[in-house]
Amino acid sequence: MAITCGIDWAEAHHDVALVDEHGNVVARQRIGVGAEGFSTLMGMLAEHSEPAQIPVALETEKNLLVVALSGAGFPVYPINPRAVARYRERHGQAGGKSDPGDATVLANILRTDRPMHRQLPEISEHALAIKTLARQHQEAIWALNQTVSRLRSVLLEFYPNAVTTFTNLKHHATTAILAAAPTPEAAARLNRRRVVALLHRCGRRNDPGLVEKILDGLKGPALRQPAQAEAALGVTVAQLVAIITSMRTAVDVLETELTQQFATHPMAPTLQSAPGLGPVLAARVLAEVGDDSQRFTTAAGLRTFAGTAPVTRASGRSHYVKARKVRNKRLGDACHWWAFSTLTKSAGARAHYDRRRAAGDHHNAALRNLANRLLGRLWWCMINNQPWDDSAAWPTSATATTAT
Repeated sequence: MAITCGIDWAEAHHDVALVDEHGNVVARQRIGVGAEGFSTLMGMLAEHSEPAQIPVALETEKNLLVVALSGAGFPVYPINPRAVARYRERHGQAGGKSDPGDATVLANILRTDRPMHRQLPEISEHALAIKTLARQHQEAIWALNQTVSRLRSVLLEFYPNAVTTFTNLKHHATTAILAAAPTPEAAARLNRRRVVALLHRCGRRNDPGLVEKILDGLKGPALRQPAQAEAALGVTVAQLVAIITSMRTAVDVLETELTQQFATHPMAPTLQSAPGLGPVLAARVLAEVGDDSQRFTTAAGLRTFAGTAPVTRASGRSHYVKARKVRNKRLGDACHWWAFSTLTKSAGARAHYDRRRAAGDHHNAALRNLANRLLGRLWWCMINNQPWDDSAAWPTSATATTAT
């Protein structure tokens, strides 16, 4: 009897449903999230079939349960929650929803449309470590930028001179001076000697013009908050600066570890042979694509996964092409910056971008089209374990790669 398994996961428990080839629910159970719950699941599966032959569907790919199932040899299928919602509507239009019901829907998805969904790839432990570091490094950068935006918002409330004086609020010199002068009142007490000492700590030496610019900017005329409100906002600025300093250090540590891990991966030379792919961007690409050579059997599959391949919508006389919204957004972001970087690294890439712009594409559309071409060539390099050849990537263009 062919059995499929659906698991609706949650923080406190998981709901499991087993469905046979006719769509009949043969077992349902709620299990715990720990090792005991996993043992219960193994016993439940063993009662109905050879466990490792049962495909399992979940709405996530980054869960300890997924790790355990993959380690035990189960074919695991992460299903997009949006797709699950559409499948749910096939069986009822009233809008009802429950965790056990969603587990049944997931099991039925594999029963009816298993070939339409991509199985979780086999990724080496080394690549998993790179994936973890790449994602956390990017998350740390996003969090840092959000905190900098919050600092800017607070400064605009009572200390606009700081915003106009410092164009980069996360720069080391900026945070050092804001830590020493978090309010207009503290800035009024700053002198040349103090600013020079602060800049020296940040590696900025012998720049009298910068010192004068900082002093004139911070001490310039401006509207002020009441004294008590200004002091309270100053405490906020001081703490945000401390957070930014700590987060900046965390980003640097994560980046160092990421580049070290990536440098020792067997696929690193192939990826970094592509113009514009530095260690961080290359590591992000590897993190999302993985090192399973069988994961994408065609370049089109990789392009679709990254979202660089456009979507065509045709109905009657209506026919138009638009950007793909359902995609791996992290890989799409990495490919965007990769394409942007190649504009100064590859003459062939630059020529392709210019042709797309001349044809009417706006900047982002031209970059997306360029990334689509780049991914196709990168897929060939990864499948064949061959370094990038710019003359092969752009056979009809002048492909002299500029010096990096």
